[in-house]
Amino acid sequence: MTPDRDAAAPGLRERKKERTRQALSDAAVALFLERGFDAVSVAEVAAAAEVSKPTLFRYFPAKEDLVLHRFADHEDESARVVAAGRRAGTAPLDALSAHLLDGLARRDPVTGLCDHPAVLAYLRLLYGTPALVGRLHAYRVRSEAALAGALAAGVEGSGGSGGAEGARGDALLARLAAGQIVTVLRVLAEENTARIAAGETADEVEADAVAAAGLAFRALREGLPY
Repeated sequence: MTPDRDAAAPGLRERKKERTRQALSDAAVALFLERGFDAVSVAEVAAAAEVSKPTLFRYFPAKEDLVLHRFADHEDESARVVAAGRRAGTAPLDALSAHLLDGLARRDPVTGLCDHPAVLAYLRLLYGTPALVGRLHAYRVRSEAALAGALAAGVEGSGGSGGAEGARGDALLARLAAGQIVTVLRVLAEENTARIAAGETADEVEADAVAAAGLAFRALREGLPY
């Protein structure tokens, strides 16, 4: 078959937009690391990236988003892991646990088990800037909502509890579960980050990080019907 060029065009445009977003974010983070988040204006970021302020704001509505862009791919990550696991016949907590252990082995920065200097500098910027910490909370709220949707979809696919009242109960249970799961992942990452910030290496922390992940997910399995 001959490819539909019109259908392919939006994908190409989106990839170009993503490259632009990444370039803007990289330029901003470099300036913020050098001088501090509050000491750099949006105009200075735009100038460094050689774009106008209106162009920058088309890609990033707020200054904080320039930094948190690095979290963008992770916002619905847990939801995607649950959905992929369900398609493979894997229970949500099992899929999330395996994904976390894989991330620890890969030294994925989102797990906190990463001692690369650039990652540590970024984390110091992130957690040392109140405006960014506040924005990060909104990211976690959206992450919880996405995960709750993925968990609830599994209940609906199995027939649910039946009736409007049962559906409300299923939705609430999914929200409660998502909140606990996202919190567990956050606490585990913060523990790893804190130990590495105190001077330990990722290799030194890994065994304890894996054990902590196992303990956390055992606790979730005992308390959640997922």
